[in-house]
Formats: sequence, C-alpha cells, structure tokens
Amino acid sequence: MNYNLKSKTFDIGDGRTVTIETGKLAKQADGSVVVRMGDCMLLATVVSNKEAKEGLDYLPLSVDYQEKYAAVGRFPGGFFKREARLSDYEILISRLIDRALRPLFPDDYHAEIQVLVTLISADKTIYPDALAALAASAAIAVSDIPFAGPISEVRVGRVDGKLVINPVIADCERADINLIVAATIDNIMMVEGEMSEVSEKEMLEAIQFAHEAIKIQCKAQLELAEMCGNKPKREYSHEINEEELRELVRKETYDKVYAVAMTQNADKHSRHDAFVAVRDAFMETIPEEERELKLPFVKKYYHEVEKEAIRRMILDEGVRLDGRKGNEIRPIWSEVSYLPSAHGSAVFTRGETQSLTTVTLGSKLDEQMIDGAMIEGYNKFLLHYNFPPFSTGEAKMMRGVGRREVGHGNLAMRSLKKVLPGSDINPYTVRVVSDILESNGSSSMATVCAGSLALMDAGIKITSPVSGIAMGLITDGQKFAVLSDILGDEDHLGDMDFKVTGTAKGIVACQMDLKVEGLPYEIMLQALEQARAGRLHILGEMNKTLAAPREDYKSFAPRIIKMSIPREFIGAVIGPGGKVIQEMQRETGASISITEEGEFGIIEIASADKASIDKVLAKIRGIVAIPEEGGIYEGTVKSIMPFGAFVEILPGKDGLLHISEIDHERHETMEGIFKAGEKIRVKLIEVDRKTNKLKLSRKALLPKPEKAN
Repeated sequence: MNYNLKSKTFDIGDGRTVTIETGKLAKQADGSVVVRMGDCMLLATVVSNKEAKEGLDYLPLSVDYQEKYAAVGRFPGGFFKREARLSDYEILISRLIDRALRPLFPDDYHAEIQVLVTLISADKTIYPDALAALAASAAIAVSDIPFAGPISEVRVGRVDGKLVINPVIADCERADINLIVAATIDNIMMVEGEMSEVSEKEMLEAIQFAHEAIKIQCKAQLELAEMCGNKPKREYSHEINEEELRELVRKETYDKVYAVAMTQNADKHSRHDAFVAVRDAFMETIPEEERELKLPFVKKYYHEVEKEAIRRMILDEGVRLDGRKGNEIRPIWSEVSYLPSAHGSAVFTRGETQSLTTVTLGSKLDEQMIDGAMIEGYNKFLLHYNFPPFSTGEAKMMRGVGRREVGHGNLAMRSLKKVLPGSDINPYTVRVVSDILESNGSSSMATVCAGSLALMDAGIKITSPVSGIAMGLITDGQKFAVLSDILGDEDHLGDMDFKVTGTAKGIVACQMDLKVEGLPYEIMLQALEQARAGRLHILGEMNKTLAAPREDYKSFAPRIIKMSIPREFIGAVIGPGGKVIQEMQRETGASISITEEGEFGIIEIASADKASIDKVLAKIRGIVAIPEEGGIYEGTVKSIMPFGAFVEILPGKDGLLHISEIDHERHETMEGIFKAGEKIRVKLIEVDRKTNKLKLSRKALLPKPEKAN
C-alpha cells in the first residue's frame, strides 16, 4: 500500500451514513475525495494552475459533473458506445455545484480552476446529485486552493408531511417539496427545486431544515481537512492595481454617475450610453499616450463606482434605475394565437423583456428517449429556451445551446410541469419553445408566463395558470431593499437573484442565488411575500388576455384517440416486420403507436384528420374482432379456386366459400361466377375449433327457389 487514507463518516438521519475519504485515488490532483452513501460513490477532484494567465480579470472556473455508465453496469447508447458530451441532466448538476462554489473563491484569484465530479458507482435508490457539491467542496477543503468554504448541498423533500434529508428516489417521486439547498455553516448560498403549490412559510421551513443538515456536513469536511494537516492555502498575486487611479476615478465620477442614475431612465440602451459617456469623459483627462495602458484599470474602477452609486441611490432614495419603487412591476402586455400555424402561441412582454413561445402537440412517437446512466425512460413534456444575441442588442457567434439556456429552460419546465393534467386528460407529447426576443431582466420568468398562456391557447387543460417573478436585494448590513421584477443591471449589482414561480394557490418552483453573507431568514421571508404579491399581479395581467384553457384544440392540431385490445392481438395489428401497422399509416396518414399495459395493448392513433382516425379504428376493430358462427359479413373475394373462393370477411381473416355454398343451383365450375376483389355478402356457418378454418355460405342468405307444381 502506497497511500495514506483518511476518512470521515457522519449520519444524515434514519441510520444512513455518508463517508468522505481522501488519499487513495487521484493523488496528483490538488485535492481529491471519494464520497460514499450506500453503494453510491462519487470521485471529486480539483486542480488549479499555479499562475493566472496574463490579462485575466475574472475567475476561470469550470465545473463538470458526469455519470459513468459502468457505475450502473450499462453500455452507453449510440454508435461509439462511450460517454460523450454532458447530458442536460449532467449540465444542470454541474450548474448546481458551480453556483454554490463560485462566490466563495477570492475576488482577486484568477488562476484557472477545474472541478470534476464523477459518479463511479451507483445505488438505484439514491440520487447522486445531492452528494455532488459535498464531494466538490471536500476536494477543495483538502487542497491548498484558497476558498471561503466549506459548503455542502442536500436535497430536502417533504414526504407524507415529513421533511427528509436526501430522500430515496421512490420517496422523491411522491414528495410535495423537492429542493436542493446549498449553504456554508453560516449562510444559505443557493436554492433550487419544485413544489406542489406550497406556501412561502412552508418553503422557508424546508430551507431551514436543510441548513441544519448542511452544518453537519461542513463540520465533517473541516475535520477531514484537519486530519490531513490543514494544508496551508497557497499564496498568489493575480492582480495589479493602481490605488491612486482608483481614488481618482471615484473622486471624479461618483457624483456624475449618481446623477445619471437619478435621471431614472427606463430605456436600457440610452441609460448605458449615459454611464459610458461619464467614463469616456474621464478618459479624456488622462494624457493621450497613457490612455491605452490605463483603460483596463479605469474600466474596472469605474464599474466599482457604478455599483456603489446605484446601490446607494436605491438604499437612500428608495428609487430604482428606471424610476420604479421597490415592489413595482414593469408594464405588461401579452397576446395569444399570434402565430396562425402553431398549435398554441403567446407573446409575453414585461418592460424590456419579451418571450415568443410556441406549443407543439405530438403523439407517443414524438416522446423524448432518455438514456442516462441513472435516468432512463421517455419524456412527454419538453421545454426549450433560446436566447439569441439580438435580444440584448448584441452581435455574437451562435454555437449551440449553452449551460445558461439549459438551466433557464429547466426552471420554466419544472414550473409548468406541475400544472399539466394527467395522461388520461392530456394524451399528447408536448413541446414548448421560448424564443427570447428582448431581454432586460428575468427572461426565464417571461418564459413561464408565455408558456402558461401558450399551453392554454393550445387547449391543454392545465390545472392553473402559472406566473413567475425575479426578486433582487440590495443591503449594506444596516439598510436593505427588496426589489421586485429586477432589471439586468440590478441583477449584476445586487446581492440576491431569487426567481419564484407559482399559481394563485402557492409556489411551484424556485431558483435562488445569494451573493451576500449572513442574510437573515426574516429578509428572505419578506422577499418571498413580496414575490407572492408580484406573482399575483402578473397573473392578473395574464388573465386579461386568457384566463383558462380553450375548450378545444386548434382545428389543425392532431387529435389522439386511444383504444385497448387484448394483448394476444398486438402481433396481428403490428403484422410481420411491422407490415400491417406501416400499411395503415401509409394509407391513412395517421400516426399509430402500441404499448403493452398488463393484459392489454394500448393503441394511440394521432391525426389532424378525423376520417383518417376512423379508418384506422375500423381496420383495427376488424383485426381484433372474433368471427362468430351465424354472423353475416360483407366480404371481399381474395382468390378463386376450382372448388370455390376464399373470401376475406375481416382484415386478415379468410374463409372458404365452397362451390356448393354459392347458391341453390349446382355449379360444375367456378368460371365466370366471381372476380377477385368483388364484394359479396356471406354467412359464417362453421368454425373448425381445431384449425380455426372458416366455412362460409352465400346460399344461406338467398331465398330458396319455389318448387314447381
């Protein structure tokens, strides 16, 4: 053995334990740990370069969470059969870790940091995401990288009215509160999750409950670091500052910036230009030969002045950059059915933020297949969020969907999923797409509002309309201001970004990031109550456009009919190699899917044309019908033999009409009696129970000739 294993074990409740160990795996990383709960094991590593790249004025932190298929004893799907780019689920977990860690690295630390968390063994009863941030923080705790942690994350669920830390997967599925909470020993850092229309007080109780468990996990990390000798944090110097220039910038520009802020200009671009003009005027006072060298410093120091001046204006004057009061919502207008060819559409505009959202209704064949290491199955509700650069008046390269788009879309998806009806009412696969056309504050919340309207416009019977609002906070330790419906500028310079979505009854989803230490729960509760008032105001404005789902779907939207058949007939409906079902789809244009449920096959038929659905129904009913002796059928002559004709009385069911059963006359030959494809009425006179052969008669339906006198 050439390793020095150190480990720490702690209890998370109900007799379940978590173990953190270091010194055995990945020893060349700056810090590495393995976190284990049951059979679930996560390897977390952190590495930071010794020096920062020249010119960097930010922290280049990357966080990647990945689940190895070997952890669950499975092969990856796809042609290459190996792990590829991160799935959306893995990206979402990476974001949860990143958002909790990033604020706690020093502002002046600019060396690249890479945090990798890998699921190396899975437990089918445990969600590993609740342990991922604990593993990442523990790896940093045993390293020499400067960090104001440790932190940890837990999942808190309310199951059967009881709050539980890291509930098992089965319990998560029936929980009415499901939150991921991140915190240090002292402060909440991040909250994200979904709920079933709960109150603000109930949500806050869940957060407090989670924090108590996090304190135990943070102490365990500190004890593990102590067992490893409390490695001294590295010394670094990643910034060069000119303090005299910093003071000069503040002296010459603070009052001017404050004056620009006090103009309370609601137009983002003209307000930005006015602030830039103050900076440019200051640059003119610097000797021309020094400007290029001084510009990066001036930009940095001027940003500090902007932030301080605007924050002081909000705290001291009680007004905001666009002239609103703290609890005031920007003007709202909305419209539905804007796009004539979409199954559902809505435009939602709040201030300078606008979403154009569409709803597309599909069949079971349109379901999304999920092939993750931990999560497999099919998804019937998709929400995609797009953020093109023109929405902020910029020209940028578009290189696919970024992590931000995945995260914002997931928050909106969670919000709307909570009000979708069950499959007995809504048979559709539903895709919602939000295209952000303008952005100045909380486009994800605009997506929730537009998505709710578009679903109702499509005729989806959601249980309640949903609205969302983004809240902000400015505090100096003495004063504080809670801001409703924050602008983009207020998000950047504020101490909190708190997004809350809900119905008139309660909260359905939230996402909170805190940038300030020591936020009292009383302020958090005030923010939640103010958010509730804002949500209800926005709902009221939405209701003026559309207050309830439309009675019916659009005339061109697909109609879906479900029918059940005995399980033994599934093969007959599908046909050899899918021949029968494919032929029905070609003939009718309808989409047909079949799934097994117990003793039955559930058939779903989708088409915008009712006649197509009726044709499919008739064909399937014919296939599954059981011929009955004595039954009379309209049959089709399929083939003619010397001894009679074979007649199809039901799809795929032929019977023999013997030459003696054609009519009351005696026929010596079949020539000239019938043609293939001809329709004739016949009676089923016998079913051979051993061979299932059918004997037909046409003669039995004809009147007997009268006997000659």
